Amino acid sequence: MTTLMDLTQTATPDLTNTVTHRWHRRLSANPDAKRSHWRTKTVYFRAVAGLVAAAPGTQLTWKCIVEAAAPHGSRSTFYEVAGAHARHPLIEAFIGDGRTDAMSIALHYRRPDAVAQLIDEAKVWSYWPFRERMVDAVTAAAPLSPDALEAEVVESLHKWARNYPALAAALNHTPPACAVEDLMLIRNGQLAAVRAATKLTEELRKTA
Repeated sequence: MTTLMDLTQTATPDLTNTVTHRWHRRLSANPDAKRSHWRTKTVYFRAVAGLVAAAPGTQLTWKCIVEAAAPHGSRSTFYEVAGAHARHPLIEAFIGDGRTDAMSIALHYRRPDAVAQLIDEAKVWSYWPFRERMVDAVTAAAPLSPDALEAEVVESLHKWARNYPALAAALNHTPPACAVEDLMLIRNGQLAAVRAATKLTEELRKTA
């Protein structure tokens, strides 16, 4: 007989209502608008991904990123999307959420420089299509156990890393913040941000 505890353990968490998902949905809702901040972010995400792929392991600077973002790149727009005074950074969405797990992710991903912050967000941007396919798959197959859900997250991360190997390896194989958040949600508070990130970093190193 299925008990209430069994149902709770196999209930699929809502991965379409995470902090990162809400942040992405809000900013990308109207990407073709003339002054779309998401469109500006995307210009820089593509620039970062291209630079990292062209020269893996090279230390990026804001100047080389602005040059790669030409003709739309400039110092002012770079600091609109990265750095202490950036507009709508993902880390602020975690802080604004205020819950313990969200705050622990914010602390883990707090960066001392704008370039590293931009790389973290570029990882989320490039991983997003893989995550969307994973979310669709687990939603269609629900309910799934936490172990099965974690396996789906890991597999989507491997697929992303095979398509973006240099970006996946950047910042010591730091995983996209949304994957860490998903894993923590799947484990229902039983996995701290540092441990979740470490587990996913270990998985990313397997694809190196």
